[in-house]
Amino acid sequence: MKLGMVSLGCPKNLVDSEVMLGIIREKDLMVTNNPAEADIIIVNTCGFIESAKEESINTILQMSEYKTQGSCRYLIVTGCLSQRYANELAESIPEVDAFVGTECFTEIGWVIDQVMAGKKVLHMTKNDAEQPAEMPRMLTTPDYMAYLKIAEGCDNCCSYCIIPKLRGPYTSRPYEAVMAEARELAAHGIKEIIVVAQDTTRYGEDLYGKLMLPQLLKDLNELEGIEWIRVMYCYPNNFTDELIEAFATLPKVCKYVDLPLQHASNSLLTSMNRYDTKEEVEKLLKKLRAAVPGIVIRTTFIVGFPGETEADFAELKEFVAAQRFENAGVFKYSQEEGTVAGEMPNQIPEELKENRYHELMALQAEISEELHQELEGSELDVVIEGFDEENTSLAVARSYREAPEIDGNIFVENAGNLHIGEFTKVRILQGFTYELVAEQV
Repeated sequence: MKLGMVSLGCPKNLVDSEVMLGIIREKDLMVTNNPAEADIIIVNTCGFIESAKEESINTILQMSEYKTQGSCRYLIVTGCLSQRYANELAESIPEVDAFVGTECFTEIGWVIDQVMAGKKVLHMTKNDAEQPAEMPRMLTTPDYMAYLKIAEGCDNCCSYCIIPKLRGPYTSRPYEAVMAEARELAAHGIKEIIVVAQDTTRYGEDLYGKLMLPQLLKDLNELEGIEWIRVMYCYPNNFTDELIEAFATLPKVCKYVDLPLQHASNSLLTSMNRYDTKEEVEKLLKKLRAAVPGIVIRTTFIVGFPGETEADFAELKEFVAAQRFENAGVFKYSQEEGTVAGEMPNQIPEELKENRYHELMALQAEISEELHQELEGSELDVVIEGFDEENTSLAVARSYREAPEIDGNIFVENAGNLHIGEFTKVRILQGFTYELVAEQV
């Protein structure tokens, strides 16, 4: 039998999908990229904000059509949306044969056995059987890169966020298990490891009583074959001097810091249940830039949070203009049931959210273009990720400055002699808002 998988949402969810595929592969099921020929289809959903929920539901409905128009006999829904709305979805989309919660995805083999036996499954709690320490994993990323998930869940409890209710408390993976997986990735030719968790900076505190990310980066830096180590989802309150030193001194650690800040108004940061003030963040940014020459800081902001005044938004714009972040994403606040912020008064009208979103994005676009133009004439190491379909000598690449699927690309001219996954040095010719044009050195 053939099985198809659709994975939605963040890289952390993708790792879960890869673990499920590894388990499925051990059951001698053939994995296919074509849902029309799949006997079993799994949709691993995201339920973080409204747009993600809509995408998940639309995808489930699209995949359900293969029950009548394709080979699909069994449709299984996993992930955050399943965890959050399993009962409602079971009633409204009867084509789905199983809903699996976020704690139970490692039991996907058992779930498949149940639905193939003709049973409808609603599986939200782990079976009593002890789980193996390590799970098989089938990578779906390009041959040269992989995500390394170091923890599950979150305890930060930001007032706008539903993740702690969907994923449970923060739980670090054992240190040796993380390193064993990293060594295996390196042995299989992975050159870029991307470290992910809901909050990477908190890694190890729950298991070892101290923050272990700096030591983890030191040990990852020693792995033979690894070229880049990229760290995502850092929280400012646990960004210690020891961690700054790791970014500054470890040659394989990309000088790229993903630091979701969300806002610059202290009153809103308090309402969001964030642990830092604007002044503390400004101090951290100053220390990072002083200690790590060439550092790239990526962040995200929320506009339209309940109670956001014109003065709050003006303060955010002033902060963004002053800090000149290399990369910044902007999200319109999504009112989510089950969150503290969802029950707050002074919800912002959608039209005003939209206006503030475009205004802040326009400001950041101007900053990004200026910073990219300042790179003209400089040289960067890049990894080749693909080639333009119409011009096969034009390569699509990334440097340490760009995370995959998030940031822009570098287009390398006259690169027909290069190969996907190859690292090479380029000279920047032109900088645009979201892209750079380069030539080989």
